Amino acid sequence: RTETVAQKPTYGPNHKDLIYMCPFNAAVKGKVLITNYRLYFKSSDADVAVTLDVPLGAISRIEKMGGASSRGENSYGLDITCKDMRNLRFALKQEGHSRRDIFELLFRHAFPISHGLPLFAYVTQEKYEESGWDVYKPVEEFRRQGLPNNKWRISFINKGYELCDTYPTVLAVPYKSKEEDLRRVAAFRSRGRIPVLSWIHRENQAVIVRCSQPLVGMSGKRNKDDERYLDLIREANETTKLTIYDARPNVNAVANKATGGGYEGDEYQNAELIFLDIQNIHVMRESLKKLKDIVYPNVEESHWLSSLESTHWLEHVKLVLSGAIQVADKVSSGNSVVVHCSDGWDRTAQLTSLAMLMLDSHYRTLRGFEGLIEKEWISFGHKFASFPTAFEFNERLLLTILDHLYSCRFGTFLYNCESARDQHVRQLSKTVSLWALVNSKTDIYLNPFYTPESGRVLYPVASMRHLELWVTYYIRWNPRIRQQQQSPVEQRYKELLALRDEYLKKLEELQLSDSTPSTRLANSSTPNTSSSNSSTPSQQYTHLQTPF
Repeated sequence: RTETVAQKPTYGPNHKDLIYMCPFNAAVKGKVLITNYRLYFKSSDADVAVTLDVPLGAISRIEKMGGASSRGENSYGLDITCKDMRNLRFALKQEGHSRRDIFELLFRHAFPISHGLPLFAYVTQEKYEESGWDVYKPVEEFRRQGLPNNKWRISFINKGYELCDTYPTVLAVPYKSKEEDLRRVAAFRSRGRIPVLSWIHRENQAVIVRCSQPLVGMSGKRNKDDERYLDLIREANETTKLTIYDARPNVNAVANKATGGGYEGDEYQNAELIFLDIQNIHVMRESLKKLKDIVYPNVEESHWLSSLESTHWLEHVKLVLSGAIQVADKVSSGNSVVVHCSDGWDRTAQLTSLAMLMLDSHYRTLRGFEGLIEKEWISFGHKFASFPTAFEFNERLLLTILDHLYSCRFGTFLYNCESARDQHVRQLSKTVSLWALVNSKTDIYLNPFYTPESGRVLYPVASMRHLELWVTYYIRWNPRIRQQQQSPVEQRYKELLALRDEYLKKLEELQLSDSTPSTRLANSSTPNTSSSNSSTPSQQYTHLQTPF
């Protein structure tokens, strides 16, 4: 098991005077243990039960608080900023550099690459029945979509990542395009990220194509090969006008010309360009920082709505959701689309993956969703509301993915693109896939209300009046919110699943009691498939356990 073997306790002092400045319970005395995976704190006061369990990968900054001559109670210690909306403060006694050891250990193991240490994912020894590394196979996924066909072909031109070092090796491109065409188009697209197919509509053959911005520059350069290539995409299903969705605000796209980028102008005949006004990552980060300030540690309810509005977070969410709806609607009505932002690996992936979730019910299953993340985010490179019956998985899966995006416990999200992962393939082969964990205990991630269906397009309402903050993620560290939000839902899920199993068992008993003696005799000579299918298989749980 991971931490009993791979995770070594590196620091476990019996500091009675180590204090966690808990924003919900004031100052709490306790003990801290640091391993190469996590920081664990447990209060020593029997009246105040407080525990912290923080993967070191979730730490973004560690700062010393106060100095040896600082005055005031609990003014000397450490201030830890986390990527999961938390800030943690620990106070120690001001004697003999008492925080030096804990600071140095945290700093080394929270930022291992900077200190020449292996990432925890490389030393973990978790074992699961399924590896999880093959949940997405590009050729099989394209076959599921009905490719290749007489309009689209599978290309291996990027096998050695010569065409584009941040793209996967397997690409779907227009059937009429030649390999030399692809190379010329790559020279005119930022980072060589040419337009390639992400998804095709089985009935009307309309496609979602993703790419990066064209390298137009201030002089307004043209590239006949790029223009012809986009027309091949349009011709594939005889779309009258190819719709190009540029995720950026118009003004940003114009400004990008100064750095050699830009957008598709009037020279792209039979095409229309629509800007979706989604801000860049710097604006998003600033908005998230403002959101963090109002949700942690305390929520001021008297000014909650105005405070939330001032962060502009839901406005950004609305614009992404609205853009994805436009993409899905256009494709559903038989028109092919091209989606890009600047480099095509953050806003672009948000738009394509959300549109694909709306259009294709396969991606709303547990394994389909795993494949979608592998395909649109991990494979195509990325710097790393609810439809109650449409999704096979619940929000716990989303929380698990977000938490382990930073935890460094799994190899799934290491590195920025497929080529970088291939360079470290020997090391990565020693890591565990996040999907191995998820698929080893799927029962806790399944939505009991799920109704399988196909062919229906989901159209969420992208209106500020209907959008709500994801409380169970952004405000989950508040004890009051946790009691109100998480526990009843989790309990209800368990009750419903237990009730379902009970009804299935009763139905099986009734079917057996109704069968005639001859039927029972015939059944006894063959395996009872109904019984074997309805019984719950024993699940293999691998828990992380730290020796204290």
